[in-house]
Amino acid sequence: MRRILITGAEGFVGQHLRHSLSMAGVGEEYIGTSLATLDITDAAAVDQLIGKLQPDACIHLAGVAAVDDAKQAPEHAWAVNFHGALNVGNAILAHAPQCRMIFISSAECYGASFKTGAALDETALLAPLNLYAATKAAAEMALGALTSDGLRLLRLRPFNHTGPGQREAFVVPAFAGQIARIEAGLAPPEIGVGALDPRRDFLDVRDVCAAYGLALQKFDALPNNSVFNIGSGQVIRISDVLSMLLAMARCKISIVTDPARLRGVEIACALGDAALARQALGWQPRYGLQETLASVLEAARLMVQGESS
Repeated sequence: MRRILITGAEGFVGQHLRHSLSMAGVGEEYIGTSLATLDITDAAAVDQLIGKLQPDACIHLAGVAAVDDAKQAPEHAWAVNFHGALNVGNAILAHAPQCRMIFISSAECYGASFKTGAALDETALLAPLNLYAATKAAAEMALGALTSDGLRLLRLRPFNHTGPGQREAFVVPAFAGQIARIEAGLAPPEIGVGALDPRRDFLDVRDVCAAYGLALQKFDALPNNSVFNIGSGQVIRISDVLSMLLAMARCKISIVTDPARLRGVEIACALGDAALARQALGWQPRYGLQETLASVLEAARLMVQGESS
């Protein structure tokens, strides 16, 4: 596979993925498109691009990634996450049928199924509880249907992942950003928090990108339309994540509840089973949470330093 199209290549995961693939020696040409240069909701533009580039593989990352962003602009979320994904799939099928498509979905799609408390594998019912998850689940189903027409597809469902460069719309960089500003004397020594009791599976973005690269390398040996969870199989309370970050802080910081950060918790515990990815892809996480959190906090410190200099 020489030509790999990465949609959303300038985004948080996209930038890490490009580095990961380069280090792994996967592909010789990396073609990056983002919403800034290609509107994936424009079917004609997507058709033209796919027809011109004739990619050997496409990792479809582009999308509205934050639950709150989708909630605040639902029509945009549906246009990008559902119709945009379908545009990419249809264009590949019509203009580059040899192309292997990897659709990056989300473990959020399991939604209400998490309420059983069991570790969910890929056979669990998709039961979205928020609009973001609904757009991802709908895109999965629509793209899956295209495999009957010949689309070559893998679907991946990553659990929470974080790392340097992630926006503060997500919990770990939100904590880290506040700590960095407090350390720099730009904010009082209080960190505002929302719900701290939910338990989540946190992965390092580098581990997630490694999984995507392995899926690409092993694509041809896997059954078409296969689905893989990408997770550690372990959960941690948000409060414990916060405690780990506060232990790294360079000053004493108190915790205060910020009503603006509170929202109804739909899922108390999101636990997944990624045994299939370990078996079929040969993938397993390499980075511990402590190391991941330290990298996010250091990136936040550098950002604050740059903004204040």
